[in-house]
Amino acid sequence: MRTANLSYSYIMAALLMGCFFVVTLTSCENDQAVVDSLYQKKVAVEEAKQVESYLSQGGKVKAKLTSPYMLRYQPERQSQADSPYIEFPRTMHVDFYDDSATIESTVDANYAKYVEFAHKILLRDSVLVMSFKNGDTLRTQELWWDQDKQQFYTDKPATVYQRDKIIHAKNGLTASQNLTSYTFYGSSGPMLVPESGVPQ
Repeated sequence: MRTANLSYSYIMAALLMGCFFVVTLTSCENDQAVVDSLYQKKVAVEEAKQVESYLSQGGKVKAKLTSPYMLRYQPERQSQADSPYIEFPRTMHVDFYDDSATIESTVDANYAKYVEFAHKILLRDSVLVMSFKNGDTLRTQELWWDQDKQQFYTDKPATVYQRDKIIHAKNGLTASQNLTSYTFYGSSGPMLVPESGVPQ
């Protein structure tokens, strides 16, 4: 008789647990907010202060980046669309070096975002690039730096200040990292014409 009661108790407990799980699953199925939270992308954020970082290629230092504050975002599920990226929301400065470890150009911006998978940095807000090769200065509000091509580019208005002229690129430009060569889009302003008569 005691065995029958024990078996009955186990059966009732199993039924009750089964009912509990059915109710729980049903309530989750009807609660869209709970379902959405299960699939929501989770991002880990790393914080760093007084950042100093070096970029080396072929055993030589090619650039030195400094910033007072950095945030690195690391999505749980990675793809090209949500690759890890780094933000510098409180200014960023970069020194670019030539093969003899001499600074050839610098870039400053109030905000920067480094997209890791693309090896590119988006620079925004009072962007200033200065060349120690020829004294040129580039100013714009938005500029991309392509690390692999060692090149700057933008489709936003930009101005280049040279020793003998000022060039306004209304539709943006492409420039080498040391500002020794340019392609201007929708440019205006005084420009020198070489002896061949064909503008560079």
